[in-house]
Amino acid sequence: MKGPVKTILVVDDEPDAIELVEFNLRAAGYGVIAAEDGEEAIRKAREGLPDLIVLDVMLPEVDGMAACRTLKNDPITSDIPVIMLTAKAAEIDRVLGLELGADDYVTKPFSPRELVLRIKNLLSRQDTKAVPLPAKIVAGKLTIDSDRHLVLVSGEPVELTATEFKLLSILASRRGRVQNREQLLRDVWEYDNYIDTRTVDTHMRRLRSKLGAAADYLGTVRGVGYRFAESSN
Repeated sequence: MKGPVKTILVVDDEPDAIELVEFNLRAAGYGVIAAEDGEEAIRKAREGLPDLIVLDVMLPEVDGMAACRTLKNDPITSDIPVIMLTAKAAEIDRVLGLELGADDYVTKPFSPRELVLRIKNLLSRQDTKAVPLPAKIVAGKLTIDSDRHLVLVSGEPVELTATEFKLLSILASRRGRVQNREQLLRDVWEYDNYIDTRTVDTHMRRLRSKLGAAADYLGTVRGVGYRFAESSN
């Protein structure tokens, strides 16, 4: 028996873009709500509580960044996954979106098939059990407490998004073992198909900047992926 239809809120100020995304989402079996600006997106998210939001960065009035911040700071909508749509060259938009709590991003122009695949996998993450992780990991000045969803560096708390926390926890639980980008896409984002490994790299850069003095634990293995070091430099 099929479960209830998942509803996606699509936010873009270009009607043609909404029409394209809506066509592909409905063909994939999803319900769709549309909004053309950030203010309308916030209102419809609160009223309709969609299962996921596709949010364009460039919007009139309230832009996508401001809308994402509002949605993630509101207890009613904070748990709704958000995929940001960003300009291809605007890495700053991707980093800011992830910092504000967005779960993923897709660069324009994008493949509708890729967007549908990312939506499918993000929703699967919501419905399935998380990768089992140790209750607490301590590595020198770094402490990761999964039960309290807390990260400390030299005793000071570090604010991480849910995705950043999961990425750090998985790397730390596999200390010393190299994790390639495709493997991290599967285990953190639960993407079972190759998509864009830059998603991993963008999150890693942001995670390192937040960890500060403990950033050295996150080592890059050139041409392969990442590894949580046995000790910090």
